[in-house]
Amino acid sequence: MNVARTSIPDVLLIEPVVRTDDRGFFLETWHAERYDDAGIGSAFVQDNHSRSVRGTLRGLHYQIEQPQGKLVQAVTGTIFDVAVDLRRSSPTFRCWVGVELSELNHRQLWVPPGFAHGFYVLSEQADVVYKCTDFYAAEHERTVRWDDSDLAIDWPLIGTAPPLVSSKDASGLALGAAPVYA
Repeated sequence: MNVARTSIPDVLLIEPVVRTDDRGFFLETWHAERYDDAGIGSAFVQDNHSRSVRGTLRGLHYQIEQPQGKLVQAVTGTIFDVAVDLRRSSPTFRCWVGVELSELNHRQLWVPPGFAHGFYVLSEQADVVYKCTDFYAAEHERTVRWDDSDLAIDWPLIGTAPPLVSSKDASGLALGAAPVYA
């Protein structure tokens, strides 16, 4: 597999080796030793799977306690996946990185603990799966507004319609008002 550092060095883009033939393809989506060698030595405790329609924006989510690292992949469709550094002591605090993940490129994004995460669906539908390093804890979940002007995320929105967001995401906090990590 090829592992590339993004503009935020702790966020990694993984491109697995895909073996194809007349029957289809095969790839490893997780191999503990290889991922540990790449710097992703976390123990995963929970796997999640979401399906969303075109124009859906989920995020930007994080847990202020029990922070989760996430290994994210689109198994069907195409998404624009975003990680925002919420670690006050980090030189990339308040910076974001966005990459396209799709069923065709098979890429994964490693979003370490201490980051908010979200994605926007570019295809008609997308199934996103991600491994988490800690359990979901609703009482600790926080949301930063996807359209926070201080972050100025360059979402590749389709047309002029606003994205489909949940009521929780619509009422997210501006980054300046959101709790962050030390």
